[in-house]
Amino acid sequence: MAKDLYEILGVPKTASEQEIKRAYRKLALKWHPDKHKSDKDAETKFKEINQAYEVLSDAKKRQMYDQFGAVPGQGGAANGWPGGAGFGGADGFEGFGNWRQAGFGEGGFDFSDIFETFFGGGGGRSKTRKRGPRRGNDIETTIQISFEEAVFGTEKELEITKIGKCENCNGNGVEPGTKISTCPDCGGTGEIRSVRHTILGQIATSRTCEKCQGEGKIPESVCRKCHGTGRVRTTERVKIKIPAGVDNGTTIRLSSKGEAGAKGGEYGDMFVSMRVTPSKKFTREGFDIHTEKKIHLVQAVLGDEVNIETLYGLVKLKIPAGTQSGRVFRLKEYGIKKLDGGQSSGGRGDHYVKVIVDVPMKLSKREKELYAELAKEAGVKINEKGFWDF
Repeated sequence: MAKDLYEILGVPKTASEQEIKRAYRKLALKWHPDKHKSDKDAETKFKEINQAYEVLSDAKKRQMYDQFGAVPGQGGAANGWPGGAGFGGADGFEGFGNWRQAGFGEGGFDFSDIFETFFGGGGGRSKTRKRGPRRGNDIETTIQISFEEAVFGTEKELEITKIGKCENCNGNGVEPGTKISTCPDCGGTGEIRSVRHTILGQIATSRTCEKCQGEGKIPESVCRKCHGTGRVRTTERVKIKIPAGVDNGTTIRLSSKGEAGAKGGEYGDMFVSMRVTPSKKFTREGFDIHTEKKIHLVQAVLGDEVNIETLYGLVKLKIPAGTQSGRVFRLKEYGIKKLDGGQSSGGRGDHYVKVIVDVPMKLSKREKELYAELAKEAGVKINEKGFWDF
């Protein structure tokens, strides 16, 4: 027989939380193994004290112990459930003391009450859910758009084949003009319940009603078009507005444009991914645009003003004198319109222009003479044939 936890701590059953705590501290200090290193009984006693306090210091565990004499999953002989592996004792019920005298298993006690207390369930009852309206599946598709369409936005029309709502029955699966009656087998609950008598008492179980498939209602006649499913395969044309600034891989969600739900359930969503054809003129990085501009050697040396082709037309760019090849200039907000959560945020990226100084490969006679004079003026010594002599 398991020891009484209150006796282990030496407190009455009416002891307060503070009284239990004080008793535990006093006994734990007295029987701590460090004070009785060679005493095995002291170690056992210390474990019993800890196990007793673990139960009685927890309001829920204490309530279970006061009601049933044990706590499920609580290890140790101190509370009658060794190792937490079921009911203690040789007959499997030591944790409940004299359970037969208390009426356990004699028709006066339903063990489902124990499961209700321990697990919040119904003593082995399995709950089923009516098969009511269910949301439809989401669908995904990909469309190809040009670089310009991605930058400035566009509108596309897609033809989608999907599972849609049956128009004949409006999605309820019942032939128009016919009645719907309560299922006689389950009485409209959608489940069949049964009770079994066991050594542990009455155990109630439930299963989905086969006659109405959990609906609780039976149509007089199912829809001739969808055969009672409420859904049919359809082809639908969907218009999609593509906002300015989308990029390759951007996905747009179209609410309720997916497949129809079962039994009149709501539609799923449609997700459209963008596949953008690269531009031959512009390189995109996020919302910024990158291009290159070749300039003459003289323009780099003396400076100039050149035209830059942007997404929004030609823009004048001032090239300072002495510009080195590879220098990058920024055209503020000449990039792509920015997106924020699928909506335009109003700002735009930038356009970056990389200047490439174009060194001439061939020169006219006059040009050769001028460059030779320039070299002489600059104090640059060149060979007899000259750098551009072919």
